[in-house]
Amino acid sequence: MFVHHVFFYMAPDATDADRAELRNGIESLTQIETIQQWHIGVPAPTDRDVIERGYAWSWLSIFADSSAEAVYQTHPVHLDFVKNYSHLWTRVVVYDSL
Repeated sequence: MFVHHVFFYMAPDATDADRAELRNGIESLTQIETIQQWHIGVPAPTDRDVIERGYAWSWLSIFADSSAEAVYQTHPVHLDFVKNYSHLWTRVVVYDSL
């Protein structure tokens, strides 16, 4: 199993339309056939010192193995996503795990 978790941070002045546009872009990634499971999330309303809640969207995708995730990274849908939506985020943090 290969787990790819991405956190997208947006500018403080991002509009609801900007947030919706980025969410739609993230959803386009679900078309990539090597993804076994996926989840699009927002910060939970939990309150503990260790919780990071500054991101706008999280994208969790699960693959069979690292070669399946490598297909995702070079897939035209993923490349189009980065090209067409990167103007909407100010920072991206990625956690990959096996």
